[in-house]
Amino acid sequence: MSPFRPFFLQTETGRRLLIHHPSTAACKGLVLYVHPFAEEMNKSRRMVAMQARALAEIGYSVLQVDLCGCGDSEGDFRDARWEIWKQDLRMSLEWLRKQHDLPVTLWGLRLGALLALDFASDADFPLEKMVLWQPVHSGEAHLAQFLRLRLANAMITGKAKTGLQDLKRELASAGTLEIAGYELPHELAESLSRMKLEELGKPGIPHHWLETMPDASADISPASGRIVSAWESRGIPVQVHKAQGEPFWSTQEITDCPDLVVQTTRIFSS
Repeated sequence: MSPFRPFFLQTETGRRLLIHHPSTAACKGLVLYVHPFAEEMNKSRRMVAMQARALAEIGYSVLQVDLCGCGDSEGDFRDARWEIWKQDLRMSLEWLRKQHDLPVTLWGLRLGALLALDFASDADFPLEKMVLWQPVHSGEAHLAQFLRLRLANAMITGKAKTGLQDLKRELASAGTLEIAGYELPHELAESLSRMKLEELGKPGIPHHWLETMPDASADISPASGRIVSAWESRGIPVQVHKAQGEPFWSTQEITDCPDLVVQTTRIFSS
């Protein structure tokens, strides 16, 4: 098993937990991982650690960061802002590039894929490729899915039912809204609503889109196919890879998807 080192990095808005997986062979590239939203982050930690170790063993230096208000970093979730998250990525990448002056791969999972793509849009560093695990298509739809957790809880507890639009108005009025143990700030929700996968992507940079599905021989969804076509029309090279497995970021129990690790490692090995 490859070694790893957790440590804290001081930022203007508090300390961030970083986990560094140094390459165990001659280092040939850098990888910055961008985690998903809310509870999906916790459900995916095991899979991310498996992948980070696999990449370190083939010569990549991998860095994970718990963004502001997430995981073991300082700050409450109510303090989280999209721009603060991008600044966290900037400072984490600065630390990583001080270790080795090598090209960078951004690896994002779910909403983290959107954040990685947005971060890459004004990248001033040598970007080798994007690796996107099950990218969220729309920040607005992802936000709506998160808000529905509150609606579901209201139904279970027998409280008065409220619609999505009512919740959005309550969030705008109150500034924060408690959902499944997370205090969602209105400013972050507004930023999420503006993020669309189809509008992101960096022309000329290889994008590897990895979909996890029970049957890897099946086609990707029509919605994913439309985004891939839109990217290609904008000059964004994209390859779709299908891995057999369960949606580990949302399963009730912690779940592994070994095929996804194999497919991703193969991308870095080629």
